[in-house]
Amino acid sequence: MNENKTNINWYPGHMAKTKRKIEDELKNIDIVYELVDARIPKSSKIKDIDKLIKNKKRILIMTKKDLCDLNVTKKWSEYYEKKGYVVLIVDLKNNDDYKKIILETHKMTEEIQMVRKNKGLKEKEIRALVMGIPNTGKSTLINKITGKKAVNAENRPGVTKEMQYLKTKEGIILLDTPGILWPKLDDEIGALNIAATGGIKKEILNLDEICVYILNTLFKYYPDKLKEYYGIDTNDVMDMYEVISKKIGAIKNNEIVFEKVSEKVYNDLVGEKIKGVTLDRWQ
Repeated sequence: MNENKTNINWYPGHMAKTKRKIEDELKNIDIVYELVDARIPKSSKIKDIDKLIKNKKRILIMTKKDLCDLNVTKKWSEYYEKKGYVVLIVDLKNNDDYKKIILETHKMTEEIQMVRKNKGLKEKEIRALVMGIPNTGKSTLINKITGKKAVNAENRPGVTKEMQYLKTKEGIILLDTPGILWPKLDDEIGALNIAATGGIKKEILNLDEICVYILNTLFKYYPDKLKEYYGIDTNDVMDMYEVISKKIGAIKNNEIVFEKVSEKVYNDLVGEKIKGVTLDRWQ
C-alpha cells in the first residue's frame, strides 16, 4: 500500500465534537453498527475506532453491495471475519436486506435480555450506535429500520449535523451520528478512495486529481467499465479526456474543457452510475 502524503485534508469541528459525544454516550449503548462502503472496505473504516467504542459488541456493515465488485469485497469481508468481526454486506435499496441487521442485533444481544429475564425484568429496547465516515449510508440505514424518513439521506457528506436517538418498531433505538473522518488523511490511496466515493466535500477537492485517479484505477482493474461507460480502450489519460469530452460535448474552441470532464467522471462514480467496482484491492 502506498503511504505517501496527500493534500486531501478535512476535519471540521463537528467531527471532533461528535467523537467526544460518542465517548460520553457509550455507557448507554448495547451494540455498535460500524458502516463502511463496500467499494472501499479498508479506506472507509474509521481509524482507531476500537479505542473509541472500547469493547462494545459490533456489527461491521458493508453498505452499497449493489455498487461493489462482490468478489473483491467478499475477500475483505472474510479478512475482517477472521479478525473476529461479525460482517454483513447489504444493499440498503433492497427492502429486505436491512432485516439481516435486525436479526443479527437480537442474536448478539440475547445475553442482555436473558439477564433481564432472570431478574424478572421485561425485555429492553436495544440501543444501537450508528457510525461511519461520511456517505457510507447511515441515514439510509436508519430510514430503513425506522420505516420512515427519520433523517435526510443524500449522496454527499455532512448532511447529518447532530446526534439523535430514534425509536423503531424493531425493539431497537438507534443513535444517529454525523460522519467521522480523522484529522490527517495521510494514506494517499485511502484518501483518494474516500474522495472518489463522496466521503469528502466536493468543494475542497481537486477534481482533476480525483478524475485521473478514477480513470487510471478503472483502466487497471475494470477496463470493461471504461469501455462500457465511456467507450475508452486506452490507458493514456489525455486520450481518455479527449474521448469523454467528445462524448459529453465538453469542447470549447477545439480545446478540451477539463473541469467538465473531471466533474462528469466524479459525478458518475459518486452518483452511483458506475457499478461493480471495488477500489480497495485485495493484496
